[in-house]
Amino acid sequence: MNFSKSGLVAVSLAALFASGCTTSRFSSMDEQQPAPLQPAPSGQVTSNQLPPPASPGTTDPSQFPTAPQNTQVASLPPDGSAPAGAADLNAASVAGVWNASVSGQSCKIATPQTKFGAGFRAGPLHCPAPIDGIKSWNVTGKQLTLYDENGGSLARLYSSGGSKFDGQTSNGQPISLTR
Repeated sequence: MNFSKSGLVAVSLAALFASGCTTSRFSSMDEQQPAPLQPAPSGQVTSNQLPPPASPGTTDPSQFPTAPQNTQVASLPPDGSAPAGAADLNAASVAGVWNASVSGQSCKIATPQTKFGAGFRAGPLHCPAPIDGIKSWNVTGKQLTLYDENGGSLARLYSSGGSKFDGQTSNGQPISLTR
């Protein structure tokens, strides 16, 4: 038998399309439909008049409304021990992207579970100093520590419950992480 390359390709493609049309891998999706979700509770909605837009070239920050910042963080014991009620941590509970607040300034910190040095890689996203120098993180017991490129501690935090960490930077600035 003598087959041409184009004929062999055409037969292979036809077989591929035909086999794709007869799959039953999605049939179980039709059989089990999840129960409908309950509507979210609704609250009262209020509205306020926005201030007039700033004229071009105006950079006065007092003209722009800002959301209130909660910069209150749990104080850490001076001996470095965990605050009362701090939960034990594991890497899986820390991995992800966090909204960080450092002395009232906001940014994001990515904490993937990618091995790096003695812990895991970290990436600050538009963070102020000294948090802009975070390169890695690790957990030990109840403490989350953020490290610079030389392995020096930049901040240590403890779980404040749920998806929140509070602590301070190595120079004493309050820092919190939330999701």
